[in-house]
Amino acid sequence: MALRVHDVKLHKTALPGVEAMTLVSNHHFPRHSHEQFGIGVIAFGAQRSWSGVGSVSAAGGDVIMANPGEIHDGTPVDGRARGWRMIYLDPAIMAREVREEFVGPIEIVRPVARDPLLARHFAELFACLTAAQPDKLAGEENLLRSLMCLVRQHGMARPAPNGPSPCVAKAIQRLNSAPDAHVSLAELAALSGVSRFQLLRGFAREVGITPHAYLVQRRVRLARRLLADGQTPAHAAILAGFADQSHMTRAFVRQLGVTPSRYRAAVA
Repeated sequence: MALRVHDVKLHKTALPGVEAMTLVSNHHFPRHSHEQFGIGVIAFGAQRSWSGVGSVSAAGGDVIMANPGEIHDGTPVDGRARGWRMIYLDPAIMAREVREEFVGPIEIVRPVARDPLLARHFAELFACLTAAQPDKLAGEENLLRSLMCLVRQHGMARPAPNGPSPCVAKAIQRLNSAPDAHVSLAELAALSGVSRFQLLRGFAREVGITPHAYLVQRRVRLARRLLADGQTPAHAAILAGFADQSHMTRAFVRQLGVTPSRYRAAVA
């Protein structure tokens, strides 16, 4: 059995609303999504991912990308560790940077691309963001150049979403409105007007994960915001609806790859 490899560093960045991570791991990330745009480059190794366009593979030098709310996972090829760097940007940052060139919301159209120019821009941006003595002007220029290259080559105006079916939409609304509150499958089904099995099957088909996995994901997002605001991990766990801090820590690492304490130390 292969030894577990999981080394993650969350960097402090010079720009608000922008996070940077360096990862070396053979960890399998379950299906999840982020609230931000994600862009990264595989440094070595390879991984397979489930995405909205089907299964994709990424190897050394490939650019990996994700839209806010886009469900995806990540599995190392042959269980071997892969290394990669990621930058996560709040949607408001993306909108601000490209508004002079693009009107309306932007969507990244592919999760993996072989794009040496974008990879080079990303490397320069990552170096600027994580420098010990950041240069604000250089950071702003590299951010704009990277995002313009990203959206021109791999972006499009986001089409109006069709949205989930009414029964699934009601369940999602309930989970989003109070992720810290306890809820049962029977309660969600009654609210949606279908049987528990119909809701479970329809939710997994339309969203890509089960109602429970979706709720845990929403709780991780809530905990992330609480930690960024300075809450202690123990208090954040309670406020986010986790049974205790250990449950939150396991969910946090599974989805984000870093412990709550390390995340708080980097961003709070």
